[in-house]
Amino acid sequence: VQLVESGGGLVRPGGSLTLSCAASGVTFDDVAIGWFRQAPGKEREGVSCITSSDSPSYAEAVKGRFTISRDNAKNTVSLQMNSLKPTDTAVYYCAARLGDSVYYTGTGDYNYWGQGTQVTVSS
Repeated sequence: VQLVESGGGLVRPGGSLTLSCAASGVTFDDVAIGWFRQAPGKEREGVSCITSSDSPSYAEAVKGRFTISRDNAKNTVSLQMNSLKPTDTAVYYCAARLGDSVYYTGTGDYNYWGQGTQVTVSS
């Protein structure tokens, strides 16, 4: 299984970015996908996840600002990030596992990880 993130970059506070996670080597309809982030000196934390049945979940810190979605035809999951804050600055990772209707929110729940993409929110 290979996961490749893209879409990171530098954005000003209040701006938007869309991250993408492209998966290969897996039956994409069967996997749950999670987005995590890790800021310098901090532990990796969950941001959002989406079940194999297309049900999303969000961490409180991003609820109302971020939207996760999946396109099974393209084997991709996107994370639309709006109203970005400096505290959103981190390396963002997507992760995959065999899924069901459960929201998998912990780093230990996932078997496969991408290499990460940097998001920097700064004026």
